[in-house]
Amino acid sequence: MSTKKAPAKKIRFGIIGVGHMGSYHLSVVAGLATHDLVGIFDARQEQAKEKADLFETLAFATYQELIRECEAVTIAVPTHLHYEIARYALEQGVHVLVEKPITFDIAQAEELIGLAAEKKLILQVGHVERFNGAVMALSMIATEPLLIQTRRLHPQNNRILDVGVVLDLLIHDIDIVMNLVKKPLVRHSAVGSCITGKHEDIAVIELQFEGGCIATLTASRLSQYKERTLTVTQKNNFIILNYGSQEIEIHRQGNSVTVTAPDEIKYSQESVVERVHIHKDNPLKSEHMHFYNCIIGSEQPLVTGGADLETLKIALDSVRQITG
Repeated sequence: MSTKKAPAKKIRFGIIGVGHMGSYHLSVVAGLATHDLVGIFDARQEQAKEKADLFETLAFATYQELIRECEAVTIAVPTHLHYEIARYALEQGVHVLVEKPITFDIAQAEELIGLAAEKKLILQVGHVERFNGAVMALSMIATEPLLIQTRRLHPQNNRILDVGVVLDLLIHDIDIVMNLVKKPLVRHSAVGSCITGKHEDIAVIELQFEGGCIATLTASRLSQYKERTLTVTQKNNFIILNYGSQEIEIHRQGNSVTVTAPDEIKYSQESVVERVHIHKDNPLKSEHMHFYNCIIGSEQPLVTGGADLETLKIALDSVRQITG
C-alpha cells in the first residue's frame, strides 16, 4: 500500500490591488504550492502588467473578470473600495481575505460578515500581526496582565494616504490587546494630532478593562526612529515583545545578592532575563496558509467576525475622538 501523501488541493486565487501591501501578497501567493495564481487586477494598468509579467500571470482588465475566475481573492486596495469589491466577491461565491480595516462603516462591515455567513464563505480580515511568531507565543506567557503598553513609531512616508495611524497601525494593537486580556472593555479614550493633513499622525489610545488591566497604545508616523514593541507588566514579571525581530524577553526580579568573583570584583544580581524560543516564519505567509486551511475546513478562523467588529468600533470611535 502506498504511503505517499495526497497533494494538497489547489485553490484558484487572485490578487486585487498590487500596490505596496498587495505586492507582498502577490509575492507570497506566487510561492505557495497550495495556490494557483489566476491573475491580478490593479486600476493602474501599466503597473499591473509589469507585476503580471514578473510573476508570469495575467493582468485582468476589471476586478469583476478576475473574481469570476477565482475561488478566493485578496483585496489590497484603498479602504473606501473594500466594501464594493468584497461584496461583489462574496456574491459570486468567492472567499475573501481583505486588508484591514474591513471598511470605514460598521453597517457595511456587518453586511459583509452576514453575507459571508449566509453563503458559508470565509471572510478574513488581514490582521497579519496575529500571525507574528512572538504574538502567537505571548498568550501562553501573559496570562494576568496588569499594564500593557504598545509603541509603533515610524518615519513619515506617503504609502498610506486614506487613513491615519489608528486605522493603519493601532488597529493591530487593539486587536492583539483585546485578544490577550479576554475581559470586557470598561471604557476607552483617545487623543492625537493631525499635523500633515486631515488624518491623525500621532495617537494615544487608552483601554481600561474589567478587573483593572490598563492598556496604553501609542503610534506616530512622524518619528525619526522606528519601533514596534509591546510590553506587559504582570505581578511576577515584565515582558518585552519586539514585533520586528519576533522576539520575547521575560524580566523577573531576582534575589538582590552581592557576588564576589575570583578577581575580587563585586557585582549585584537584581534581575533575571529569559529569552523565549520563538518559531519564526513570514507572518503574511502564515496568514495566507491559515486562510487556505479555513477554506478547506482544516482550521477555524483565528479572528472571528464579532471580534473584528469590536476592534473596528474601538478604532473608528478613537478616530472620531481625535479628529472631531
